[in-house]
Formats: sequence, structure tokens, C-alpha cells
Amino acid sequence: MKKNINKRPTGKNHTVAMKPLTGVLDMTRSGVGYVIISEEQEDIFINRNDLGTALDGDTVVVKVTRKSSVSGKLEGRIIDVLKRNQTDFMGVLNASEGFGFVNIISEKPLPDFYVSAIRMKNIPDGSRVLVKFLKWDSPDKKPEAEIIKVIQPEDENNFAMQNILTENGFTIGFDDAVKKESEALPDTLPQQEINRRKDFRDVLTFTVDPLDAKDFDDAISFKKIDEHWFEIGVHIADVSYYVRPGTALDDEAYKRATSVYLPDRVNPMLPEHISNVLCSLRPDEDKFTFSAVFTMNKNGAIRDTWFGRTVIRSNRRFTYEEAQDIIDGGAGDHSDVILTIHEIAQNIRRQRFEKGAINFSSTEVRFVLDDKGKPIGIVVKESKPSHQLIEEFMLIANKAVAEQVSKVKIKGQPLPFPYRVHDKPDEEKLQAFLPIAMKFGFKFDLNTPKTIAESFNNMLQQIQGKPEMHVLEQLGVRTMAKAVYTTENVGHYGLGFENYCHFTSPIRRYPDVMVHRVLDAVLNNSAKPDKEMEEKCIHCSERERAAMDAERDGDKYKQIEYMREHLGEDFDGVISGVSSFGFWVETINEKCEGMVSLMSLSYMDTFEHIEGEFMLRGIRTGKTFRMGDRIRIKVIAADLDKRQMDYEWIPKPGGEPQKDKPTSKPAKKPKRNAVGQKKEK
Repeated sequence: MKKNINKRPTGKNHTVAMKPLTGVLDMTRSGVGYVIISEEQEDIFINRNDLGTALDGDTVVVKVTRKSSVSGKLEGRIIDVLKRNQTDFMGVLNASEGFGFVNIISEKPLPDFYVSAIRMKNIPDGSRVLVKFLKWDSPDKKPEAEIIKVIQPEDENNFAMQNILTENGFTIGFDDAVKKESEALPDTLPQQEINRRKDFRDVLTFTVDPLDAKDFDDAISFKKIDEHWFEIGVHIADVSYYVRPGTALDDEAYKRATSVYLPDRVNPMLPEHISNVLCSLRPDEDKFTFSAVFTMNKNGAIRDTWFGRTVIRSNRRFTYEEAQDIIDGGAGDHSDVILTIHEIAQNIRRQRFEKGAINFSSTEVRFVLDDKGKPIGIVVKESKPSHQLIEEFMLIANKAVAEQVSKVKIKGQPLPFPYRVHDKPDEEKLQAFLPIAMKFGFKFDLNTPKTIAESFNNMLQQIQGKPEMHVLEQLGVRTMAKAVYTTENVGHYGLGFENYCHFTSPIRRYPDVMVHRVLDAVLNNSAKPDKEMEEKCIHCSERERAAMDAERDGDKYKQIEYMREHLGEDFDGVISGVSSFGFWVETINEKCEGMVSLMSLSYMDTFEHIEGEFMLRGIRTGKTFRMGDRIRIKVIAADLDKRQMDYEWIPKPGGEPQKDKPTSKPAKKPKRNAVGQKKEK
């Protein structure tokens, strides 16, 4: 719900009397911007002439100048830049005698950076360079920068990935103070601390992780109590033992708030000595953990729950593939334990969906890279029972911790806590989705949140493998709220949980570190309200979104790099988005998305955009291109600098004529349409 802002109409446009606001600038490809203030406050539109010296992602002060009588949007002018989001940029040097300009490589429009002769260092014209932003005194002038390094062709991928990280506000590497604190932490576990903890070193314990994982932050222990009951422990790396409040380590971890996973690297939240050594639950090593231990039966019924700090010793590291082989074949190391835990996990999973969790599937891709980081193949990841085995027990632990803390009251008030929440579907978006679902024969029961979830699950189950699966899944996801961190516990609608938090990945998520600290204080009866908890939650949510943007950008870069080697080749695809100037197609096997522009179809017809039906229709021929349609395309352009791909539609044999077809021109893919709405898929 947006905040209600009092406005007074004066003349043609409405002026708005408001104090200057602080927010983050989100630039569009068209050169205008939006200042994002908060979840509650509507974004403020900024015209090109009102951007001042702000760049994309900067924290700025904006003065609201009016409310447009046409669009109804608040408009404003940036009056100050408080914090630069990015200081290092990649670009191409345009050298002149005595000075030069660097054309910055970015999806977002950026001014050229001025470089003085003394800072050019005799670098040849046309060189790709890395520059550091120095200052920007006035919008009438160019920003000033200095050249840090010339980027050689063999280094281009490395700098592209680094540029994606810095564009999204992430620091590369750690400063000396953080490194010093990390390296000073002892590798051996103090006996005095071991004596304070519950000892699980004699209990069978194992990890299940991807083949290339190094930071094993969760482990499962198993002990049979009798024929019906088992003790299953979820053991999480005790990062909060090593990373203490007030240290440089903690300050840096909070600033980053998350690790970022790009196709060829991880930009970690914590230094490698902590994430890959001290806190990684490697086999045959004693490790400190924070644990949730459950007594449960094969149906997943929980009789007892215990929380506390522990010491463990992992007996075996399984990859997902190894665990899946045991599940499929029934034989292998500790097969009886793996099969029992698998059975419990599947029962819990089934019950979770019966109680209202929504089973939206998500497709992830993994790139097969050569020794220089160049993609030579794309593999689509599948969610198999071995993944679900770990996922279900992590969900149980997260839920149980949130339930434990939710019971705590301080002076009659709930203890501030970083819940992970997911609100109910947006009513307006849901109403817009219903006619689309109806066209495919699906009727939704909107009586309660539970019946809405049941309607989604019924639809998702019936469309598996059908042509409409893609369009209905994508549109269904659009109706959902975004999951965020907050102290306001509204539950997690998508999972069907009243209480939920993130407890199980403190190596890569700062909210999990905060959860560990609060839980420890609760268990020791020393909990005190943190007045800054909501502010910390907002920061972590913002950094999570930035990490997701960086990861999408990294995937897109590799997809384009891969498709550059396949120019002129044909692929099967599905229409993944539609606009007034063309449609987007995602290739079925490679999951690479590009655009087919209407200009490339002008030889055949003039097309109208039917927005409510996510469709383009030919005025003369009646030919339609609808979201979810399967079509054949040819790759005609793959631009790494612009991070965009352009496709050409290939008619079926015997279909529409192709003669006299003009050469297609690459089309830009803006993130917002003409009225300023973000393009979502």
C-alpha cells in the first residue's frame, strides 16, 4: 500500500509540497530515471534534464516538484548525490591531443568520462580501459576520471564480470583490516568452547552439496531412536562465533549482506579463510555449528525440537549426483540413512503443498566454461529428490527457529527479528491474471488465500509439459509479492508458513547471521530489542535484489557470449514477452532470450499490440504472436557491450512468404515501456 500523500492541485499540473526525500536512482535505457524511496512510497520520476550529476544506483536527495496530471506520477529533481554506487567503470578510450573521453560500456545511459592528458598515460586511441570516477562538478561538464588499466582481450571476461559486480554496488576483494581480522582467527577449536556445546561428533553426519561447492554451510546428522522415531539434526556453520559485532569483518559482511554467484566466480560475503576453511563443514574436521535437532518419524511428524550451539564432525561429503544415485539405485555409502531421510523429506514436501504452499518451478542454467571462462555449453539445472532432501530439512529448521523467536515478548512487545516474509498475491494483478487463466480453462477460487494457492497448484499440475505452461507460470509469478526481510511478521504465503526466517546459510547471507545472534540471546534469556533491526532488514533486502540483478546480468553476458558463436543458426524457442515494438523469445534448450523486432516483420503485415492478451496480431493477415507460443528463430546479432541479442522469426515451411524481406536491424530492449512500467517476465 502506497503512502497517502496530501496534494493540492494548482493550474494544469499538481504541485506537491514535500520535504526533500532520500532514495536510490534507477535509470532506464531511455535516459530517464526513477528514485526509489521505500516499499511504501511510490517511485519518483526524474526527467533527463533533472538528473543533475547522479548516475545509476547512486543514493540521492530528490525534491518532488509536481504530480503529473497526465500520468498521475510524482516527478522530481535530484538536488544532491549522497553516495556513489559505482566508482570503477569499463569503457573505450577516444583519445585526442592533450585529453580524451572514455565511452562507458553499460546497459544504462552514462555520459562520457573526461580524462586529462596526464591521466591518459599515453594509451592508444580505441583501447578498452578500466577507469576510476574522480568527480563531477556540474551537469554542464563531463565527469572526470583516471585510467587504471588497459584491458587486454584475454582479460575482457574478467573485467566484464567485475564490472557487473561494481555496477550493482558490490566491492571486489577485501581491505587490509578485514583480511587481518580474518587471518588472525585460530584454526583450532578451543577446548573451553567445545565444553560449552552439545557434542555431535559421534553421530553420523554428512553434507550434500553441488560438485564444485567449497563453502559447506549445512550438514545433516542422523540417529535412530527406535523403530518409529529418529533424531535428525540440521547443523549450520556457526559464523556468528567468528564474526562478532563491532569488528571490521562484521561491518564488511553487513555492507555486502550477501555473496554473489556469477557464472565463473563467487564474490563472497566473507573472506575465504572463513567461508571455505573455518566455517566450511568439511569431512573429518571438527567444526562449530548452530543446530536445530528434531525427533521425528517417517511421516515427518515432529515430537521434540532442540536448538543450541554444537560441535560436529562430518563423516562424508556427498554431491547431489551421488545422493541421487543412491535414491535411484538403493545402494551406496549410508544408503539406508539416505533412503530414510529421502522418504521423510518427500512426505514433508507433499504435506507442505497440501497445506497451501505453491509449487512454482524455477529454471536455472549452468554454463560449461573452458579454461579461459568462455562458455562452450549450457546445461539446465533440474530439481531432483536429492536437492529436495536438503531443501525440505532447511525449510523445517528455518520455520522452527522463526516459531521459537515469535513467542518471545519484551515488555509485551514482539522481539524485533529478521523474518523472511512473502505477502499474499496482489489483488489487482490477480484480477488481471484471471481472464488469461480462464482462456486456458482454469477457474480460480478467490475465497481465501488457501483456496487461491490450491487453484494455482491445480493449474500448475495440469499444464506440465503443455505449450501454455510457460505463459501461465510466468504470468502467475507476476501476481506474487516479493519475498523480503522485515520485522513485521506477515508469514510466508508461497511456503504456506505463518513464521519463517533464514537460519541455514550464514556464510553467504547476513540475515542468517542476525538470526543466529537473536536466537542465541533468546536461548540464554538475554534478548534485547534492536531498534535498528528494521533498517538492517531493508538494507539486506536491497542488497539481495542487487545480487539477483548482478547474477541475471552475468548469466545474460554468458548467454550472449555463447550465442555470438552461433550467429546465423536456427533454434527452437518460446515467446516469453510481448510489447508494442516486438516480442522476446527464449530458446528452449539454452534459455537464451533475445528480441524479434516488428521492423523485421514489416514485410508481412502491420501488427497491433493487444496488451490484455499478451499478443501481437496482424491487421491484414490476422497472424498472431502470443506469449507462450513455440516458434523457430535465427540469431542475427549478439552484442556484449549492450548485453542484448536480436533474433529473426523463421516461418514454418509452406507458411508466410519471406521474399523481399528487408535486412533486420537489432532492436533495443528497454527495461520499462513507454509509460514507465517495468517489463516483467
